[in-house]
Amino acid sequence: MTSSPVTSNPWSVLDSNASFPFDAPVTAVVDAETDIAPPATAASQVSAQVDPVASESSEPTVGFWRVFFSTFVTIFLAELGDKTQVTTLLMSAESHAPWIVFLGASSALIATSLIGVLLGQWLANRLSPRTLDKAAGCLLLAITGWLLWDISGF
Repeated sequence: MTSSPVTSNPWSVLDSNASFPFDAPVTAVVDAETDIAPPATAASQVSAQVDPVASESSEPTVGFWRVFFSTFVTIFLAELGDKTQVTTLLMSAESHAPWIVFLGASSALIATSLIGVLLGQWLANRLSPRTLDKAAGCLLLAITGWLLWDISGF
C-alpha cells in the first residue's frame, strides 16, 4: 500500500505546535489507491505535528483573513435574494418584530453553518480533496438531474 501526503485543513486549532494555527499546514497520510485517509484519533489530533517540509514547500499557506473574506463574500452573494432572505423579510413584516426575527434567523444560519463546517472537517480528515471534489460534483449532477426530472413532468 502506497501513501501520499496531503495537506489537511489549515484551520485545525488542535495543532498546539503552530505559532498561528490558521496559517500552519498539517500533513495527513492518504492511501493513494483508495484516496481515503485513515480516521484520526483524538490523540493524533492533539499531538499533530506541523511538517517543516510542507511549511517550506512551494504550496502557499492560506491566511486567516483571506479564507474569512472569501467565505463571507461567497456566502453573502449566494444568500442574496434566496428563499431564506425572502422568508425573513416576510416574517419580519408579519410579526412587526424585526429584531426578534433577525436573532432567530441569525441563530439558524449559525447553526446550519456549524453543521456544514463540522461535517466538512470530518470529511476532510477521511477523504482526499480530489475525492471530495468528485463526490460534490456527482451530488450536484444528481440534484440537477432530479430537478430536471421534476420540472419536466415525467
